[in-house]
Amino acid sequence: MNSLLPADPRALLFGRVFRPTLGGPSVVAVRNGRLIDISRTFPTARDLCEQVDPAASLRAAAGEDIGDLADIHANTDPASRDPSRPWLLSPIDLQAVKAAGVTFATSLLERVIEEKARGDAGAAAAIRVQVESLVGNDLRALRPGSPEAMALKAALIQAGAWSQYLEVGIGPDAEIFTKGQPLSTVGAGMEIGVHPASTWNNPEPELVLVIAASGRIVGATLGNDVNLRDVEGRSALLLGKAKDNNAAAAVGPFVRLFDDGYGLADVRRAEITLRVEGTDGYVLEGRSSLSRISRDPVDLAAQAINSHHAYPDGLVLYLGTLFAPVQDRDEPGRGFTHKTGDVVTIACDELGTLSNRVAPTDKVEKWTMGAGGLMRNLAGRGLV
Repeated sequence: MNSLLPADPRALLFGRVFRPTLGGPSVVAVRNGRLIDISRTFPTARDLCEQVDPAASLRAAAGEDIGDLADIHANTDPASRDPSRPWLLSPIDLQAVKAAGVTFATSLLERVIEEKARGDAGAAAAIRVQVESLVGNDLRALRPGSPEAMALKAALIQAGAWSQYLEVGIGPDAEIFTKGQPLSTVGAGMEIGVHPASTWNNPEPELVLVIAASGRIVGATLGNDVNLRDVEGRSALLLGKAKDNNAAAAVGPFVRLFDDGYGLADVRRAEITLRVEGTDGYVLEGRSSLSRISRDPVDLAAQAINSHHAYPDGLVLYLGTLFAPVQDRDEPGRGFTHKTGDVVTIACDELGTLSNRVAPTDKVEKWTMGAGGLMRNLAGRGLV
C-alpha cells in the first residue's frame, strides 16, 4: 500500500471515491491511511482547487472517515469489485482534460516517424534511421521558438523533411489538445481503454498539472495518455479518434497540492517510471524525466489557459512524455503494442503509483455519470 502513496508522509493529498450508499462520488482527504469524506465542505474537486489557498483549505476540512485506503483501493478493480462498498475514482471531476504533445525530443522524433510511416509499425525502423540522419537523435539543447530552432526548421524545409510534429516540437507554439471530457478520466485500479481496431499503440506515462480557473497551478498528479500510434500516424486530423476514447485517460491516484513541501521545482525534476506486464509474460519498462522536457511546465500551462482560452472550472494538463517504446513485443521490427490484460504501472516518488489494466474501449466499465448526473446527485444529497 505504501507504493500507492508518495514517499513523503507529509504529502497533502485529495481524491474521489464512489459511495454506493449515496449513489455518487465524494471528495476525500487522505490522512494516515484513511479516507475522509470532505464533500460537505467541498462537493467537487473543482471547488477545492478554486480556493484561494487549496492546501490550507484541505488541511482545515473536517469530514467523515469512510474507511481504510487499502481496502477501498482493493475494491476498485471492476473485475472483483463488491458494488455495495466504496471504490476509488479519478481524483478530478469538472476540470477540462487537456494535454500537451511533442514536448520531449525523443517523443518528437517518434511522432515524425509515425507520420512518415502512415501508421505502419513495420515501416518504422527504416524511417527512424532516415529521420535521425536528418535531425539527429538528441534535440535537448534546442529551445522551441529560438533562432537555432528556426534555422533548423528552414534547413528541414529546404531538404523536404519538414513535419507538422517538428512544427509543434521546435516552433513557438505548443501542441495543446483535448484529451477527454470532464468526468471521463479513470483512476488508480480501474480499467484503461485501448481501441480494439488499433494494432500499434502504447501507454504514455506523464505528470499532470492541476490548474485553477485563474491559471494558477495548484497541484499535480500522474496520468496515462494512451496513444493509438497507427491512428494518429495515418493523419494528425485523426487525433481525436487516437486520443479521446472510453477510459483512455487515466489520472491519479491522488492530487498532491502545492505547499511548502512540494511545488514547481519538484515537478521540473520529477522522475516517472513505467512498467507494463502482460498476461503472456511480456514485460516492458521505461521512464520519463521531466528535467529533459523541451518546454517548461509553466510555459505549457500558460499556452493552455490564458486570455484566449478560459476554463471556469479549471483544467488538468498532461505534460507529455519522454517515453516512446521501440522494443519489439511479437514480430521483429514491429515495436510494442498493448494486449488486453496488460497491467500498466506508472510511478513517481513524489506522487505515488497509478496502475490500470488494459481492456478494449467497448468492453471497459461504462462511463454513465456526466456533469448533469453529478449535479443531480449532489443536489439530492443537499451539497449544492
